[in-house]
Amino acid sequence: MSAEEKKYVSIALDGPSGAGKSTLARSVAKELGFIYVDTGAIYRTVGYCVQQRGIDPKDAGAVAGLLPELDIAMRYDETGLQRMYLDGQDVTGAIRLPEVSQCASQVSAIPAVREFLMDMQRDMAKNHNVVMDGRDIGTVVLPDADVKIYLTASAEDRAKRRYLELKDRGTPEDYGVILVEMEERDYNDIHRQTAPLKRAADAVQLDTSGFSFEESRGKILQLVKERLGL
Repeated sequence: MSAEEKKYVSIALDGPSGAGKSTLARSVAKELGFIYVDTGAIYRTVGYCVQQRGIDPKDAGAVAGLLPELDIAMRYDETGLQRMYLDGQDVTGAIRLPEVSQCASQVSAIPAVREFLMDMQRDMAKNHNVVMDGRDIGTVVLPDADVKIYLTASAEDRAKRRYLELKDRGTPEDYGVILVEMEERDYNDIHRQTAPLKRAADAVQLDTSGFSFEESRGKILQLVKERLGL
């Protein structure tokens, strides 16, 4: 088989905010020797740019007008961590701030934004074995993915995880505020017209409420190995 004909393996991991997709997908990719693609970070980078320029993230026209001049790059450091760059500057940490989350959710609902970023995501799967996480990977971005998993957990469980994550990062937020914002984002992601959050018909649903990281990781690896015959 020539290089042009080589079939790369793609694993799609979808689910709501705070389900642990990024951390788990990164770990699973490392275990399998695959490239990890955090699509949420790409949308967060757009949201961060919109926020920095004082543009209303709900103004689809204004956001779409910004896209042609956006300089977004995705690179990997020596540890394999995906890092996001905007106009040549590393914004990996900045895009994780709580105030960027809602903005990212709003801009990701704009069709022009999703179309603009689609090729970047699909090109990664065409040229590498990937574990890709997001909201619509198995339904829209990679509908032919070899393995599809819908990762979820209760809103309370996900809010607690996010609370601990932010606390460890040195940017603590009130748990109650995090829970309300998470439920609001869930509603927006599920009810948006463009690529709403939903489980692909052929995806395996995995509810990790009450699971430890290692338990969740083990379940995902088991599912992947069963589906791929490893």
